[in-house]
Amino acid sequence: MKAAGLVETLQGKGPFTVFAPTNAAFQKLPAGTVETLLKPENKATLTKVLTYHVVAGRLSSVDLKKQIQSGNGTATLKTVSGGTLWAMMHGNDIALKDEKGGMAMVTQANVFQSNGVIHVVDTVVMPQ
Repeated sequence: MKAAGLVETLQGKGPFTVFAPTNAAFQKLPAGTVETLLKPENKATLTKVLTYHVVAGRLSSVDLKKQIQSGNGTATLKTVSGGTLWAMMHGNDIALKDEKGGMAMVTQANVFQSNGVIHVVDTVVMPQ
């Protein structure tokens, strides 16, 4: 977040819903991906990837499940980066599908913050 200059943004008023990948999620990326994204010349790409994990508004797991149900099994979420994520149920868990067809599972939901909510995910979602 620091490398992309997003700390101040996400500490702002919000509200935000953040799908936060674990360290293990970043380790699943192809070798060298994180190092490449952290290079100063790739700041725009890093920012796009990170803001792809953020949705405006405070969406709890109950809110997400309601949107999934009302969307006949899929909720379409517009990200801060301008991309799209699709939320769906996978058993009792919420899953996210990214623009490249990758899937992430919410492993810990509803980490409420003063300016929104964090849902921990097991995979880094990637924009087109």
